[in-house]
Amino acid sequence: MSIPLQLPGLNSRRVLGLMSDAIDRCKLDLSGYVVFTEAASGAYLTTPVLAAMAGADHVYALTRSTRHGSVQDITASTLDLAELAGVRGRVEVITDKSQQIVSKADIVTNSGHLRPIDSEMIAWMKPTAVIPLMYEDWELRDGDIDLEACRKHGIRVTGTNERHEAVDVFSFLGIMAVKLLLDSGVAVYSSRVLVLCDNPFGPYIERGLVSGGAVVERVNSLAEAREDAHYDAILLALTPTTRSAISEVHLSKIARHWPGAVVAVYWGDVDRSNLSSAGLSFWPPEAPALGHMGILPSGVGPESIVRLQTGSLKAAEAMLRYASIPDHPAHEFGQPL
Repeated sequence: MSIPLQLPGLNSRRVLGLMSDAIDRCKLDLSGYVVFTEAASGAYLTTPVLAAMAGADHVYALTRSTRHGSVQDITASTLDLAELAGVRGRVEVITDKSQQIVSKADIVTNSGHLRPIDSEMIAWMKPTAVIPLMYEDWELRDGDIDLEACRKHGIRVTGTNERHEAVDVFSFLGIMAVKLLLDSGVAVYSSRVLVLCDNPFGPYIERGLVSGGAVVERVNSLAEAREDAHYDAILLALTPTTRSAISEVHLSKIARHWPGAVVAVYWGDVDRSNLSSAGLSFWPPEAPALGHMGILPSGVGPESIVRLQTGSLKAAEAMLRYASIPDHPAHEFGQPL
């Protein structure tokens, strides 16, 4: 059996190899713990199977139908992968986020189907439970988790050190930028790209584009860009806020000085109608959910997702198993909030 999408690189035996390697690199050991996570589509259905392969006593995987797949399809694919991994008996796919399930979990992942992790859900959790963000702490989005309720109930929350050598998800950011531009019709090689980035993604995006042959100028804000330069693409990788990632004044500046540049929205919320009104070409055409990226790590294959999910589970393990040993090496995987 193969994970949905049927791309050759997503065949189940290859993905299981990636999962086994990631567990070994992170020395992930979830024996003795119950995990509540999601069963999602594509590479994201690996999460519950990873937890079970790492020895979790039981894994509850919440799923729902989306445009990416039905409950029936995702359930079948998850259980097929679990069967192939030899952990079918410890993975249970469910469709209801109930108090009965949440109260059993030692690890509750901040995964899409589980969100929002609100005050009611947090009150259901055992006081020793932990929540891994499944991304770095500075990327926390409003509405994902009620942190005040976590503090009230003593629930620990941890980010994931995606730059840890055993995880190394950030090294995929440049490849993602290359794919985003290629999908937009910009060849990357010999292309002149302005990278507008105000966060730690910047050096990794730049390195990936330069490796692909692009001529890159990276700035923190559009005000730093050279008005006499020519750009084939302007790649926005701005940390989402409550405001648009790029103001109407800046849109006018792009239209005036670089009218032919493709505005590639890597990260940061931008109203597509404003881009159209300014006469600008942009990619992707459809906006992702607020605070989400214009290209997901899964867009370049399952490797980064397997690495991220494994590293996040390791961060949770460190919070549970080594909380009383603050200088334990496993804590390098996590960033407690």
